[in-house]
Amino acid sequence: MLALVGVTIRPDNTYCPQAPASYNGARMLKSTARLIRGLLDGERVLSLAVLVEGAPFTGLLPFVPLPGHTGVMIHASRLSRHTAGLTEGARAAVLLHEQDGPGKDPLQLKRVSFECDVHPLVRESEPWAAGRARYLERFPDSRITFRLGDFTLYRLEFRQGVLVAGFGRAMDIAPRDIAKLGTLGLP
Repeated sequence: MLALVGVTIRPDNTYCPQAPASYNGARMLKSTARLIRGLLDGERVLSLAVLVEGAPFTGLLPFVPLPGHTGVMIHASRLSRHTAGLTEGARAAVLLHEQDGPGKDPLQLKRVSFECDVHPLVRESEPWAAGRARYLERFPDSRITFRLGDFTLYRLEFRQGVLVAGFGRAMDIAPRDIAKLGTLGLP
């Protein structure tokens, strides 16, 4: 379901967020899909959040979008603490955002977060080999880490998400819209 968050500006110039409006049956806009693809294709690092022994833990990792933009792939060492939360079938969350800078308003940064299903890829399997090729295409200098036995490729498949296109412009990304990310709004 797509929901929009509005903001009311009070007479004293303070902000008052409005409750999300429900749009039953609303469809993802082409511009929304293009914006999400732009973040997935244009950014190279994501924030990862997992549960490790019942406690939240985060990491910052390079990523590659999956074909169709239905998820991301990360390559991480099993020696890192955050990988303890990346077991088969586990849930994780990722956050991507446009780059901040001195001339930008941090509240206006475009960002998207997704709840994901985790799938470690079996080393030397066909999906692993295809993932390795895709990863090395984007990060050729990471070739050395593929020789290290503690590094694993993880496929993080999007379940649902939230896009924030700027202050007061948040949209839920419904599970049914995830499959449309790769094609909606293409010429």
